[in-house]
Amino acid sequence: MLVISNSNKMVFLFILFFSTLISISSNSWLGCWIGLEINLLSFIPLMTTPNNLLNSEASLKYFLTQSIASINFLFAILLNLFLMKKLFLMSFFSIIINSAMLMKMGSIPFHFWFPNIMDGISWFNCFILMTWQKITPMILLSYYLNFNYLYFIMIFNVLIGAIGSFNQTSLRKLMAFSSINNLGWMISAMIISENLWLIYFIFYSIFSFIMCFLFYIVNIFFINQLVFFNMNFLIKISIMINFLSLGGLPPFMGFFPKWLVINYLLNNNFFIISFIFVMSSLILLFIYIRIIYSSLMFFSFKLKWFKIFMKNNILIYIYFFNFISLLGMIISTFFF
Repeated sequence: MLVISNSNKMVFLFILFFSTLISISSNSWLGCWIGLEINLLSFIPLMTTPNNLLNSEASLKYFLTQSIASINFLFAILLNLFLMKKLFLMSFFSIIINSAMLMKMGSIPFHFWFPNIMDGISWFNCFILMTWQKITPMILLSYYLNFNYLYFIMIFNVLIGAIGSFNQTSLRKLMAFSSINNLGWMISAMIISENLWLIYFIFYSIFSFIMCFLFYIVNIFFINQLVFFNMNFLIKISIMINFLSLGGLPPFMGFFPKWLVINYLLNNNFFIISFIFVMSSLILLFIYIRIIYSSLMFFSFKLKWFKIFMKNNILIYIYFFNFISLLGMIISTFFF
């Protein structure tokens, strides 16, 4: 997906991966903070390209929001150091740390930067921002969970992720709101257990990668490009299948991690939360189906000046991705 033109980008990509490992394997809060800073400073060079002004703007916005979150995190660490004995400040301290991590991830109520930045970067960077950049904050969040605070955050994440997807013309913004929605599911999975979070995160990363890869190979960024362009019919069907899988429609593999989360929530009498989660997924599916419906209805509308020539090896990848999405539920039945 990423055509690395120089070795610098490769170096920054490796630093990005290792900084996450530094944070999650550190045994002190300060070590976690250092890992987050290295992560921030290695992702910005990946975002910037000299020819694109949108990329420069996005990287500046990203730097500002992430540094504000880092300052809050550092403030919470120092507060903990000086006022460790004061038990009445513990909940306040945990809310500051949780808020700093939520801001790092682009969660509600600090989500305003996330769709704007997603709209100005390439599909490969979108994939990193939606998946890898969430690992460190999620793990650090799990060290200091404030349950009462996070229940509200979870619910608002899934609701605003679904409602914000309405009237979006940009596919990258649509993926950003989908990511905010899935973040609510991931926080609930993290509250339940880290293993469940890991399962959910791996599945979410796979489907985000498939969507970003499909949009990258046909080079589209807006919904009207999906509708009007004379695309290979297989690509349209692939985008349809993987959109439904990302939304969590039952026959597809994307439903499996959501099924696990709902199963646990219902077993522990979280009926209202599970109802809100399911309803938000339905809203997202409605939005995806509306896009797919328009795209398939207008398939006969052919523009002769626009052609996409697919190489055979790319088609093999697409068949494989469809196979993952379609046959996933058959495989997942063996787990029960």
